Amino acid sequence: MSIFVILGLLVCIIEAQGPSAVTPVFVQKGGDVLLKVDADVPEDFFFVEWYVNKTTNLARFRPGRKPSVSQGYTERIEFPEKKYSVKLKNLQEADRGVYTARLVLDQGDRTLAQYNVIVQDPVSPVELTVISVDSRSSECDLTVTCRTQDSHINSTLRCDNQTCSQEGGEQSEVTTSGASLRIYLSNGSIICNHSNQVSRTKNIKMREHFCLQPHGPESPPAGISVCLLKIVVFSAGLIIMVSAVITVHLMEKLKKNK
Repeated sequence: MSIFVILGLLVCIIEAQGPSAVTPVFVQKGGDVLLKVDADVPEDFFFVEWYVNKTTNLARFRPGRKPSVSQGYTERIEFPEKKYSVKLKNLQEADRGVYTARLVLDQGDRTLAQYNVIVQDPVSPVELTVISVDSRSSECDLTVTCRTQDSHINSTLRCDNQTCSQEGGEQSEVTTSGASLRIYLSNGSIICNHSNQVSRTKNIKMREHFCLQPHGPESPPAGISVCLLKIVVFSAGLIIMVSAVITVHLMEKLKKNK
């Protein structure tokens, strides 16, 4: 019997503490974030308080009163919705941390919401460069590099007249700044993608610009059929033969006139 009583007390304690999951929220530097409270709040509460990293108070709600804002946040907090939600504006690196909404009751405290706010810079531009081309009669191998300010990756592509394949599959890595850098193929294009949770930049090149098939010594230029080429060669030879016959005839006639 005592075991069931203890288990019941533990369940009550967990329910009183409210949700324990921390929701990650990614915000671009200089942007705003809305921290919502979706839990129900009883009417006989003392106050609801928002704080960050368990130390710094942001705002406090009391029954029947306007919310009070801590010094340093008066110009940066708005209350756009009901249910004790807050909107924090112009976030900077120093604003990252765990934001908690706490409900204080006569029976104790309860967590209403918790967010892990992560502030990120927008990613830098990315450059896609073809560093070598190896062309043969029917295939074209490309070595490409995808480069940012602090990282780069390489990839080898093998193309024919119709499609390209990427040796080793899509290439990707996480940069020193925590962003994702990727090289991949899509609809005949080579794409270099640099992204994080708040921004994205791309650089795209068409593989046809680099895989132009060379003309061999026995191959006609593109657009000219073999039959037409034979006609041109035959006509040129016939003209030369006729010209030679006429020239010989004229020379013999001149000799007789002398």
